[in-house]
Amino acid sequence: MTKTKKNLKRSVTVVIVLFTLMLSVSLGLIGFRTFWNGMLNEYQKYVDSVLSLAVSDFDWDAIENSIKEQTEDEAFKNLRKRLDYIKNNTKISWLYMLEPLNDSEEDNMRYICTGNTPEDYQNNYDVPLGKLSGTEYPSDVARQYLTFYKNSEPGEFWYYPNKTEWGYVYTASIVVRTSKGTPLGVMSVDIYMDEIEKAMNIYPIVIALAALVLSVIFIVLLSFWLNRHVLYPIKKLETSARDFVIRANGEDVESLNFTDPQVKTGDEIESLSESLITMASETKDYMQKLLTETSEREKIAADLNAAASIQDGMLPHIFPGIPDRTDFELYASMNPAKQVGGDFYDFFFIDERHIALVIADVSGKGIPAALFMVISKTVIKNLAYTTKSLSPVKILEKANNQLCEGNSPNLFVTTWLGILDLDTGIITAANAGHEYPGVRQPGKKFELIKDKHGLVVAGMEGSKYTDYEIKLEKGATLFVYTDGVPEATNANNELFELERLEKALNIKPDASPRELLPIVRAEVDKFVGDAPQFDDLTMLSLRYFGRD
Repeated sequence: MTKTKKNLKRSVTVVIVLFTLMLSVSLGLIGFRTFWNGMLNEYQKYVDSVLSLAVSDFDWDAIENSIKEQTEDEAFKNLRKRLDYIKNNTKISWLYMLEPLNDSEEDNMRYICTGNTPEDYQNNYDVPLGKLSGTEYPSDVARQYLTFYKNSEPGEFWYYPNKTEWGYVYTASIVVRTSKGTPLGVMSVDIYMDEIEKAMNIYPIVIALAALVLSVIFIVLLSFWLNRHVLYPIKKLETSARDFVIRANGEDVESLNFTDPQVKTGDEIESLSESLITMASETKDYMQKLLTETSEREKIAADLNAAASIQDGMLPHIFPGIPDRTDFELYASMNPAKQVGGDFYDFFFIDERHIALVIADVSGKGIPAALFMVISKTVIKNLAYTTKSLSPVKILEKANNQLCEGNSPNLFVTTWLGILDLDTGIITAANAGHEYPGVRQPGKKFELIKDKHGLVVAGMEGSKYTDYEIKLEKGATLFVYTDGVPEATNANNELFELERLEKALNIKPDASPRELLPIVRAEVDKFVGDAPQFDDLTMLSLRYFGRD
């Protein structure tokens, strides 16, 4: 099922509407907050002046005595007159002086004096000295009063704007102190913020209407501009591009062309149109080149597959090579790093009593190494048959001289060649720059034999090599390999190395050759992980049973 694509025009319109609404709401909130803070600042200045007038130039030491004695004496009456005067000649709602007692739910304040108008006296709003607040002040408010009373600095104001059941109220307070700095109580002013309350009811409606009108006008104008200058040119580009893709899938590359959408906007969209035309032309050229290269690669791949099959066919795969042999068991494997490799192994009978074992590694990778591998394997095997000698040294020396002739690519091959006497179990071997062989005698562990290395074959004409012997007891196992095993590399550029190889060989030391090679390969693969195979990996193992 084809997935329905979104309509660009609809998406852009939705984004514009959402953005406009969000912008309008944000600006409205910012404006409202600015208005709110400005009004609070004005109220603050006003109540500051009222409080300053209430507490300045008065004999508070005398009031201290009135509070202690709880008597409305002459000093107290003068305070009440002052507060009444201020209340009657300002726009404040309440003016009062309290003494915070505690922060409990009940009796947390004690009134000292209030300012009243004649109407307040008629309505019995005046409060006598020493009256307790009861539950008039919630505990959280009482707690704030008490904290301010105990911890404020002289002349410090405390502001408490809040919403009550009578509307928004702005409360300001200051601690009244004697001439010695002793706190007597908290003088507070309440003023109803009628202007803010009205603005809060009207302002959101005004903002919403303004945002709606501006959004509609903005959306209409922007949609018209987008249609003309963006969406319509893009639609033309889409049509041309779609037509190019359809014809690219159904026509010959030679006749493939991109229809010019004729976009003349004078901006980036016109540049995009020109880039698409250029890209289409380059795409056509690339497709032609790709077709040619693909054809060539297919031919090369076919040749490589044929080469790999030929190379694989040159290696013996029937083990041990002659049916019904009971005096030894043999198994080998070769895994090239590329499609064809430079490693090889071989085994063949020189006579009824002697079998030759060869493992070698050609320098380099790919086709050149594979060709040199074929030549090297053929030369060594032919020389082993024709030399009429059971000495690996003579075979390698002759092979070296033959392979040095015409070796312009300067390739060489590391080689281990051993000839096993099936009657005695003695291997006569020579090493031309190859890896150390591993041997396990019956009941023991595998150990690497640090044999003497000669120069690699085809390295230098006239090179000399040295024979040495390995005695295989009945039940002993020989293991030879190329450097692809110890030099296998993981993602951290760490090598498998000989120490891990010996541990892998001794996981199951009494394993048969057919079991042993997969064990070693599994340990190499586990070590390498996801890292690519760096080199050809070739192994050969023989277990000697001897003749009865």
